[in-house]
Amino acid sequence: MTTKAPWSDGRLCYGGDWNPEQWPPQVWREDVALMRAAGINLVTVGVFAWSRLEPEPGRHTLDWLDRVLDLLHAAGIRAALSTPTASPPPWFSLRHPDALPVTADGVRLTHGSRDTYCAAAPAYRDAARSIAGVLAARYAHHPALALWHVHNEYGTTCHCPHAEAAFRRWLTGRYGDLDALNDAWVTSFWSQHYTDWAQVGAPRATQYLANPGQLLDFRRFWSDTLLSAYTEQRDLLRAANPAVPVTTNYVLGDWVPVDHARWAREVDLIAIDHYPSTADLGAEEQTAFAADLARGWARHGAGRPAPWLLAESAPNQIHTAGRMHTKEPGRMTRHSLAHVARGSAGVMFFQWRAPAGGAERFHSAVVSHAGADTRVFREAAALGAALGRLAGTAPGRVEAGVAIAYDAASGWALRHPGMPRAGLDHPGEAAAAHRALWHAGVTADVVPPGAPLDGARLLVLPALYLASDATIDWVRRHVDAGGHLLVTWLSGVADEHARIRLGGYPGAYRDLLGVRVEEFHPLADDEEVPLTGGGTGRIWSETVHLAGAETVSVYAGGAPAGRPAITRHRVGDAYAWYVSTRPDDDTYRRLLTEAARLAGVTPTCPDAPPGVEAVRRHDTDGSLLHLLNHTDRPQRVPVAGFELLTGATVDGVLTVAPGGVAVVREEPS
Repeated sequence: MTTKAPWSDGRLCYGGDWNPEQWPPQVWREDVALMRAAGINLVTVGVFAWSRLEPEPGRHTLDWLDRVLDLLHAAGIRAALSTPTASPPPWFSLRHPDALPVTADGVRLTHGSRDTYCAAAPAYRDAARSIAGVLAARYAHHPALALWHVHNEYGTTCHCPHAEAAFRRWLTGRYGDLDALNDAWVTSFWSQHYTDWAQVGAPRATQYLANPGQLLDFRRFWSDTLLSAYTEQRDLLRAANPAVPVTTNYVLGDWVPVDHARWAREVDLIAIDHYPSTADLGAEEQTAFAADLARGWARHGAGRPAPWLLAESAPNQIHTAGRMHTKEPGRMTRHSLAHVARGSAGVMFFQWRAPAGGAERFHSAVVSHAGADTRVFREAAALGAALGRLAGTAPGRVEAGVAIAYDAASGWALRHPGMPRAGLDHPGEAAAAHRALWHAGVTADVVPPGAPLDGARLLVLPALYLASDATIDWVRRHVDAGGHLLVTWLSGVADEHARIRLGGYPGAYRDLLGVRVEEFHPLADDEEVPLTGGGTGRIWSETVHLAGAETVSVYAGGAPAGRPAITRHRVGDAYAWYVSTRPDDDTYRRLLTEAARLAGVTPTCPDAPPGVEAVRRHDTDGSLLHLLNHTDRPQRVPVAGFELLTGATVDGVLTVAPGGVAVVREEPS
C-alpha cells in the first residue's frame, strides 16, 4: 500500500456510487446540483457500465462518460472511476460460454445477474484488461480523476476446467512436488494419495466429506487468482498515470474467498463496503468491528497507521435477512461518523440515486424514488456539512491498547463439515471478543497474524484455529516483550495446512497457557453450561488440565463439571489467559475488562455513561474524542476542549443529544 493520496485534498471524502448511465442527461445536471447542495466531493462512476462502454466487442462508446466527468469537474466534484469488470456484457457471455462460472455441483450458470464470469478463464482476463486499458488511455489524466476503483467486490469463485487447470498450476507453485502436497493434505487418509498432477482437481461435490486441506487451499487459490486479476488491471492503470492511486472495494463476509490482509500491500487505499445485518444495537457493534478490521488491514499494508475509506454503506436502510429496516433519524450520521472516528478518510454511500428498475431498485439511496425533498436527503446534506467542519482532522492514530487477531484462513478451515460441531465461526468469535470490549468502552485493533502490535498490551486470539510456525513466533514475541495474552477455545489446534498439532490442545500455545486440553465437549445450539461465579458458557466446553496455570472459573455442570473453564498463567510480568468456552456476554465483558485492566488498558472514556461510544484519535494537533450517543436520552460526558461540529467550547462536561454525535478537540492534559 503506497502513500499516494490525491483522493484526499485535505477534506474528508463524501459521496457514493453514481450511475448516470441509467438516466438521461437532464437528470445528470440535477444530480450534480444536488451533490453540491449536499457537500458531495467524490463519486464512484462506471462500476456496472461495461455494456454501455463497449456495446459490441471492440466498439467503445465513451462520449457519455466524457460528458459525465466534465460535468463533475466543472462542479468541483472528483471521480473514483471504476473498471466495469464485475459485470460482463451479454455479448461476452454469448461469445465465451466457457467463461461463465461453474458451481461445485458442476452446474454452469447463465448470464442474467452480475459476476457472471470465471476469473481463471483466459477470455475473461483478456477482456477485462482490454476495457481497463481503454479507460486508462482515455481518462488517466482527466482533471476529475482522483482514484481508480477496480472491479467491484471481488469474491466470485468457479469450479470449471479453466479454474481446475489454474488450481493445479497454483499448487505446483506452492508445493513444488506431489510429495509435499500429499504430506500437507494428509492424502494417506481415505486412499487419496496422488501420483500424477492430472489426478488433482478442484473440489467438487463428492460422496461424503472433502479433504480439508484441499478445500482450504482452493480458497487460498481463489484469493490469489482474484488478486492477480486485480493487479493486472492495477498495473495498466498505474502505467498510464502513476500519480493516481488504485484500489478495489472489499466486501465483508465469511463466504468471500479473499484474504484481505494479504491484499493490503497491493492496494493504494484500503476500501471496504459495510452493511450491518441486524437492526438492533448489533448494527452499531458491527459498524465498530468492521471499521477496526479495516484499520488493521490498512496498518498491515502500510506498515504504520494509515487511513482507509468506507467505500459503500447504506444511507437510510439496514438490509437484514428478512426485511429492509428504515434507519431512525440521526442513525445514518452516527454510523457514518463512527467509521470516521475509527480512521476512515470519509463516507461513501451506495447509492446516490435509486434506480427506477433492476434487481436493486429498492436498495438504499441518498436520492430516493420520492426525490430530494425527503428526510434522508436533508440528513445527508447535514452530514456533508458536518464532514466539512471536520476538514483538516486527517485520520491519525486511533488509541487502542488491545489487539484481536483475525485470520481469513482460520475462518475458512473451521467451515469444514467434518469439525466437531457445525457453525464454528472464527470471524464470529473475533466479533464476540470485540463486542465485549466495545461494551466495556475499550477500543481494540483487529489485526492479521504477523501485524505490528505497537501499543497493544493485550493480544486476544479468538478461535484462531490455524497456527503456522510464524504465527506462533509472533505470539511468543508479544509475550516475551511483556505483553498479555488471552486465548480462546479452538485456537492453535492445527497448523497452516489444517493438520492437527498433536500432544493435547491447544497444541501451539500449551506451554504459554500452562494448560493441556484432553477432550472437546461441543454444546448444542440451545445448551448452556454453568460456570462458577454465576456466568454460563455455550457453543463449546473442554476437559482442561492445569500445567502451571491457575483456575479462574470452573465448570459447574455438564460433561466437564469440576474442571477448569477459564485459567490464568503467569509468564514473566504478564498473564496468559485460556477460555475454554464462549462465556455469556456479561461474563465475557467482565473477563476481558479484567484482562485488559491487568495489562494496563482502561476504557477510552471511563466516565462515559452506558450507551455512549467513545473513540480517541491522535493527530499532529493533539487528540480528538469522538462521542456517539446510541441512546434515546441526552447524556453528559466529562470532557474539556472545543466541540468541532457546533463550534462550542466545552469547559468540563458535554451533553450529547439523544442519538447524537460530538467531536471534541481535547485540551492538552
